[in-house]
Amino acid sequence: MRDLKRTNTKLPAYKMLSDMNFEIFTPMTWKVRLVNGKRVPLKVPFMQDLLFVHVSRRMLDPVVERVSTLQYRFMRDGLRTPMTVRDADMERFIRAVESADNPKYYAPADIKPSMIGKTVRIIGGPLNDYVGKLQKIQGSKVKRLFVTLSNLLTASVEVNPDYIQVL
Repeated sequence: MRDLKRTNTKLPAYKMLSDMNFEIFTPMTWKVRLVNGKRVPLKVPFMQDLLFVHVSRRMLDPVVERVSTLQYRFMRDGLRTPMTVRDADMERFIRAVESADNPKYYAPADIKPSMIGKTVRIIGGPLNDYVGKLQKIQGSKVKRLFVTLSNLLTASVEVNPDYIQVL
């Protein structure tokens, strides 16, 4: 879904849909914002207009018709087919992001081949049985794993080196 409201709105779409008891997910990051003259760390959406809703289209269509700033994201196939993500892929992505203290998000165009490292399997821990690529970071002692969501978004999450098996 797309939320076309401004970033400083009082009721963004992810809060509105959550209040309507829809299962939603939006990638969140920590930002320091000025609130009443004080700098306060707040959790805000990584991309303002990116929102994942786990509900049937039949239930969501009336809400989209009523709220003018809420839109479907469409595939670029010329048929106006709404974008969908497989349940298993979405659950895997959410589980990986929520297991990390500070996930970093990337658009597919932001990931350069020089950033991609070895293919690994995670054995044990909260990311057990994940297979993916490590992120190359010069001089870092922290290992990060790329978790991709079907060419929409990629997150890199911190992984304990003891759980890594190089393939």
